[in-house]
Amino acid sequence: MACDNEYAAMIAVIGCGNLGRTDDGLGPEVIRILSASGLAQSPGVRLLDAGTDGMAVMFAARGCDRLIIVDACRSGAEPGAIFEAPGAELESKHGPSLTLHDFRWNHALFAGRRLLGETFPAAVTVFLVEAGSVEFGIGLTPDVAAAAARVAERIQQLARRHVSPRSEAASAAS
Repeated sequence: MACDNEYAAMIAVIGCGNLGRTDDGLGPEVIRILSASGLAQSPGVRLLDAGTDGMAVMFAARGCDRLIIVDACRSGAEPGAIFEAPGAELESKHGPSLTLHDFRWNHALFAGRRLLGETFPAAVTVFLVEAGSVEFGIGLTPDVAAAAARVAERIQQLARRHVSPRSEAASAAS
């Protein structure tokens, strides 16, 4: 899923989470909603269900102008609460471990900026939704399912605002 340079703005939208852990499947569900809406066919937009693979986040973002990450969180807020934050506020250095499963998207943001330099997106937005349950099971709880739909709608707004063919951008500049 490499972003190319055919468009004035390239956006990678990456959903993170585990579909087998109820609300932890939020990120993949948002990607499913966006795909069903037709956003996946929009020039300049790339969608990826990264599951729990933080390394995929780092490399999928390379070459894009904007990165949007969607994941569930456990902060103690009401289930379904939506948090929209700049990626720079959430990135963190990865400590040594013996498994790549410990390398999450927040580590990918930190590493991507350092390893990929200018080819890593400067604009990163993270959407986190408070999980009600992360027990084994398939499907989101009702509050989180409703939040997934609202996050997908917000991402569609961001994509419409930031992605346009270069020819349109060139016309606007002249």
